Amino acid sequence: MNGLGRVSIVGAGPGDPELLTVRASRRLQEADLVLYDALVSGEVLRLAAGAHCFFVGKRAGRPGVHQEAIHRMLVGAARRGKQVVRLKSGDPYVFGRGGEEVVALAHAGIPCEVIPGVSSALAAPALAGIPVTHRGLASGFTVLSGHSEEAYRPILAALTPESVTVVVLMGLAHRGAIARLLLERGWRPETPAAVLLAASTPAAERWTGSLAELEEPLQLAVSGPTAEAPGILVIGAVVSVAQEAQAALRRLPIAVGQG
Repeated sequence: MNGLGRVSIVGAGPGDPELLTVRASRRLQEADLVLYDALVSGEVLRLAAGAHCFFVGKRAGRPGVHQEAIHRMLVGAARRGKQVVRLKSGDPYVFGRGGEEVVALAHAGIPCEVIPGVSSALAAPALAGIPVTHRGLASGFTVLSGHSEEAYRPILAALTPESVTVVVLMGLAHRGAIARLLLERGWRPETPAAVLLAASTPAAERWTGSLAELEEPLQLAVSGPTAEAPGILVIGAVVSVAQEAQAALRRLPIAVGQG
C-alpha cells in the first residue's frame, strides 16, 4: 500500500460554504484532485484553490459521467499518490451513491474516509423555519426520492395518513402526482405543504400552502419549480410552525433587527 494517496468522500452540504464541516473544508484545502457533483456551489469549490477540479455530476437524466468511470478515476488518482476529494452535494450517503464508491474503492484496495455533510433534507426545512419533528405535530419524518413513481409510491402508499413529516428530494417535477397519491391515501387536502428552492443560497425561495394547492402547479408562486431546480417538498403539520412564526413577525410593530 506504500505510495497510496488518500480519498475523502465529502458532503458539501446544501450550498453555503459556511455550512461545511471543519474537516471537509480542510480536505478541500489539501486536495490535489476534486471530483464534484451537480449542485456543488462555486463558493465551496474555491476552497480547493490548489486542486484540479473536474465535474462528474448528473442532472435531470441528461448524459453524464458513468459511475464506473468515476470509480476508475478515484482508484487511479489514489494509486498515483494524490489527495482526492469526491465532493457531493448534501451528504454522501443520502441519495449520493457514496456507498457505491466506498465499496468500489475497498475492492480496489484503496482506503477512504467519509466526511458527512448537512443534507438538504434537513437543512432546507430548517432554514425555512420548518422543523421536521415538533412536539404535538410530528414525532418522526421520512425522506425519499421523488424522481420517479417507482421510487416514491411504495413508501408513500405504506404511510398512515399524516403520521410523519414527508420530505421529498428530487421531486419538484412530480409534486402533483405525489400530492394526488397522498390525497388518495387519506391525507387531508388542508395538510400544510412547502416547496423549498435553492436552500442556503442567495437564490433561495419558498412557498407554503396546502397539500391540495400543491397538486395545482399554476397556483404555486415560485420561480422555476422544475426538475432543474435544486429543491425539496415538505408535507405535514410541521409546515404550520413556519407559517405561525411568519404571521407573528408580521404583527410586530418593528421588524426584528431594527430599532
